[in-house]
Amino acid sequence: MTALGALKLLHTVIWAFFVVAIAAIWFFAAQGHLAAAGWAIAIVMLEVAVLGLNRGRCPLGGIAARLTTDRGANYDIYLPAWLAGRTELIFGPLLAGGALFTALRWAML
Repeated sequence: MTALGALKLLHTVIWAFFVVAIAAIWFFAAQGHLAAAGWAIAIVMLEVAVLGLNRGRCPLGGIAARLTTDRGANYDIYLPAWLAGRTELIFGPLLAGGALFTALRWAML
């Protein structure tokens, strides 16, 4: 496996972890496990902080950019280009909605 391939695989695994964490927020909140939902929110917010400190870009993208001249939406991750280019548009609202849902469930206690 090339260095770029290994980096893309790592990036894809990390991406999948955070997608599962966002889904877990909804699941835990729906089940009434608000502490677990809070932990999932906190974990995802760590990634949001990393992205924010890197001007909205994943640090792995900068590393991948040095390994290829390809600049397609998925040059640094094993995702379809349509999804790679829209992850914030899709998962940002899911994260915000999950956090709001958790807060509403907590307020109803």
